[in-house]
Amino acid sequence: MIVFARMAVDLEGGCRVSSLHEGSPREYGTVRAFQQFGRANGAAAISLRVLEVAPGRSPTLGGAACDEVLYVFDGKGMLRFEGGSQPIGPDTGIYIPPGARFDILNSEPMTIVSSRCPDPGESAPVATGGAPPGVVRLDDCKSEETGDRWYRVLFDHHVGNAHVTQFVGAIPPGRAPDHYHEYEEVLCILSGRGRMWAGDKSTPIERGSCIYLPRRQVHCVENTGDSELRLLGVFYPSGSPAVRYSGRAGS
Repeated sequence: MIVFARMAVDLEGGCRVSSLHEGSPREYGTVRAFQQFGRANGAAAISLRVLEVAPGRSPTLGGAACDEVLYVFDGKGMLRFEGGSQPIGPDTGIYIPPGARFDILNSEPMTIVSSRCPDPGESAPVATGGAPPGVVRLDDCKSEETGDRWYRVLFDHHVGNAHVTQFVGAIPPGRAPDHYHEYEEVLCILSGRGRMWAGDKSTPIERGSCIYLPRRQVHCVENTGDSELRLLGVFYPSGSPAVRYSGRAGS
């Protein structure tokens, strides 16, 4: 079965596809947060939020008792934290350790994709202290190949000592075999177009599509374009993006 929809789509096994600005945002000063996935709507331990940051100085963010990874979808600014600051722009990954706090100073609108693991929910427990945030640019990360695909890890248990893995991967035109993982995962499409398959159901995806994949859900990203499809992936707990299992889970 093929599902065509503009709004959020539920596929097989709890897989869900939405867009960057799905739903009503929560507002925190200059920041609007669109909560796409998390414990409140079926995720076990991972979340995906889209932060729209208006020009100016944001309120203080972070401080939760969990790992958080950010990825700049578009826009430029300055990440500021106790003891330092770092310029951030498109294709920049940011690791916020538990308890770390920061704000953003920017002169143009920014869109940032955030994942928190484990998802603290609406009433996030506050942590004290915390190491300073880490900032990594995609172009500075090592490219690794698996079959006809490549990926670059920005943060994981080896890089930044994170308990979550954040990576960017590229898929060539075509459809790979269905597979599943032993972790929860969220995706955000950075460029290209295709279809997200979960079991025998699918829906179109394009730049800005957000995807939630439950643990052990059989799925596949199909690239229906004529150039590579690039995606941001985050999964928890940390591991390698190259590890995948073919066939039906449990078979």
